Amino acid sequence: MADIGNDIIRAADYLNNAELVGIPTETVYGLAANAYNHTAVAKIFDVKRRPSFDPLIVHISNLDTWQKCVIEISTTAKKLADAFWPGPLTLVMAKSDLIPDLVSSGLATVGIRMPNHKLTLALLDSLNFPLAAPSANIFGYISPVTAQHVEEGLGKLIPYILNGGKTSIGVESTIVDITTETPQLLRAGGISFEALQKIMPNIQIAKPNSIASSPGSLDNHYAPIKPLLLGDLGELIKEHLDKKISIISYSNSYTLTDLVHNYILSPTNSLNVAASNLFQYMRQADADASTIILAELVPNFGLGVAINDRLWKASLKL
Repeated sequence: MADIGNDIIRAADYLNNAELVGIPTETVYGLAANAYNHTAVAKIFDVKRRPSFDPLIVHISNLDTWQKCVIEISTTAKKLADAFWPGPLTLVMAKSDLIPDLVSSGLATVGIRMPNHKLTLALLDSLNFPLAAPSANIFGYISPVTAQHVEEGLGKLIPYILNGGKTSIGVESTIVDITTETPQLLRAGGISFEALQKIMPNIQIAKPNSIASSPGSLDNHYAPIKPLLLGDLGELIKEHLDKKISIISYSNSYTLTDLVHNYILSPTNSLNVAASNLFQYMRQADADASTIILAELVPNFGLGVAINDRLWKASLKL
């Protein structure tokens, strides 16, 4: 099983030797490898069972590394980075030749971000390469928000997990494509569309057929093994009274005879708290004694857009 600790030097040693390491960020835990090393990056796809058409995000800690990863840092890129880095914003830009095609799934662009976690920033500062790092879980399953989640899923496959505690945001980064004349929001995440608009008023939400270059864009993703049904909880409960049910609700509590557990994302109606709890509660529901998970959408603004995106992609499509 993988060792869990906070030894940056040990994590760096593994990464310098083309091995994989679980790393904490403010969003979810990542499965990291030397982004310049094709062999190391290939291990990410192998360990995660990730399809090669799904590109990876490259993590940096400074301007010098950023300049090496891309062809040009535009005024738009600088403006967004100044506003949101370090933080949960990924910028899709034209990549340099230093980034292997495997990282970008053959595309001419690559997603770059600067994570807001002191352990991982310190790790990046100790390396002479950036880190390619998708979520540290088997492809398609619920993203990990603790080191223990990473160990449960990948502990037999990787040597080390850098333990940075529970992630503070709990959903993946927002992805914005800035290679087009008008910036395009490809994936909702830890930075809301409204926050982006304040900095970049002309930003648009990408059309569904234009987001294939974005991680997490498949219809089925972030999903538990058990069926998760999404809709009006009152109606769903009536339809499934013959089953052992767990409920994921936004702020209300529910009671019924065969209820295994009601996971309330935020009793205080806080979307920030709901996002922080989402993946952990989904994992708990997947591991409890229920046979089916019933869930509802949260208010669809701000961080709620990202939460609803994850819930919809995790749900059983009937």
